[in-house]
This record gives sequence, C-alpha cells and structure tokens, in this order.
Amino acid sequence: MAIQRVHSKWAKTKVLLKTDFLQRHIPVTKRFNYENARDMLQQYGMVYIKPDKGMFGIGVIRVERTSSGYRYQHDRDIRSYSSFDSLYEKLLKHHKKRSYLIQKGVQLLRYRKRRFDLRVMVQKNGRNEWETTGIIGRLSHPAKIVTNYHSGGTLYPIETLMSQHMNASELSGFKHGLKKLGLSVAGQLQSAYPGLKEIGIDVAVDDKHHPWILEVNTMPDPYIFRKLPDKKVFRKVYRYACGYGRIVTAKRNKKSSRPK
Repeated sequence: MAIQRVHSKWAKTKVLLKTDFLQRHIPVTKRFNYENARDMLQQYGMVYIKPDKGMFGIGVIRVERTSSGYRYQHDRDIRSYSSFDSLYEKLLKHHKKRSYLIQKGVQLLRYRKRRFDLRVMVQKNGRNEWETTGIIGRLSHPAKIVTNYHSGGTLYPIETLMSQHMNASELSGFKHGLKKLGLSVAGQLQSAYPGLKEIGIDVAVDDKHHPWILEVNTMPDPYIFRKLPDKKVFRKVYRYACGYGRIVTAKRNKKSSRPK
C-alpha cells in the first residue's frame, strides 16, 4: 500500500476533534471568514491565520488586537490597522488565492527571547505499530513568526529549549506525555486514513506547560533529526522510513534501476 498523504489541515483537525482527549490539546480552529476572524480576535486577542494546504510555514499570518487597533505580521511584513475592516481587506488578499483557517493563538515559550515549538515524529515500526521516534525543538528566526527550519528557524534539542522552564524530572515526565500524545494523534488519524505511515506533529507549549497541537504533517522531514547530538534518534527515524518505503536507499535504488 502506498504511503497516504493528507494535505488539508482542516480535514485532519476535524478527525482529531472527534476524541475528548485530543480536543483538550487543539486550539480553537475554524474556517477563515469575516465573522470568525472578528469574533476570535475579540475573544482571544491573538490569532494565527494559515493556508489550509501548505508547508514550511509559508503564508502564515499572526494578528494581535492592540490598544489602538490591530497588529498584522506576515513573514517580515508588519503593519498596523486602526479598524477591523481595514485589516480584513488586507487579509482578504491572501484568502482570495486559497482557503485559509484561523486558529486561536498560543503564546509560545521563549528561549533567548525567541519563540519556539516542538516537532514530534511518530512512525510505523517494523511490527507495523505506531512509535514516537523523535522530538526536536524549533527556535524561530528573530524577525519571523514561524519556527520552521525551512523558513529560517533553528533546530535544538528539547532539553536545551526547555531548560529554563522545567527541571530534569519535570522534563522527563513532559517528554513521556508528548510521546503518548503522539501515539494518540497517530491512532486517531489512522482511523480515517489507514494508509498513514508517519506523521510530524507541531506542538506549542504555553506558560503552564500545556502542549497544544498546532497542526499535523503527513509528510514530515526526517532529516531534521540529524541535527540532534544523539545520533541514535536519526538512525531510528531513518531506519523506519526506509522500512515503509519513504526513503529509498542507494543500494535498493541501484537494484531497482537494473534492466528487467
């Protein structure tokens, strides 16, 4: 069976919201439109607006309600608007090109004054069972709102980024919880998409250390785990990816290219 991909963030979110446990870990997410944007900014003060289909954090917009109106940021483009209608006109220029979602903003923890989140890798192992194989931190570019490595973020071990926020014992329990969360997400998504073999979960952590699922990628980059000091993590990620056919090794590729 070919590895299944699910491109729509909205489709994946709707599947995850069917379980009470995962509902507690998903920020309020809705289709982007005038009413939802106005009401969520009024209620939450800060939101992220993102393409329903997209990668690497491209197209993500952050909007905050301020004392004088609204603050908009898209990549390095930062603007202020005195009214919601003027802000919405700007947002509509993005919306006309493709479908967008709006999500309650989570105030990310910081390391050296820069925001960070976590990528949790979950894969099918040799027994065809889900296994959480890696966790890595993603530190945002100083001038950007996204943490993605391919958009200028920096990769760090979770231990480094969380060192200012919890002690070693707390971190051990936190990592155990992330691994269980990863398995729950994978199992629930598989109920709707049985051809999945791997997922990468982007997790925000708030100041109470609660993990929030920002989105789930069904074609996560396995090579980011090469940046970890513990090389065993990448070796496992790579081995599993080869096992279910995501990565074709040079030896296998050479064999498959022989004339039949």
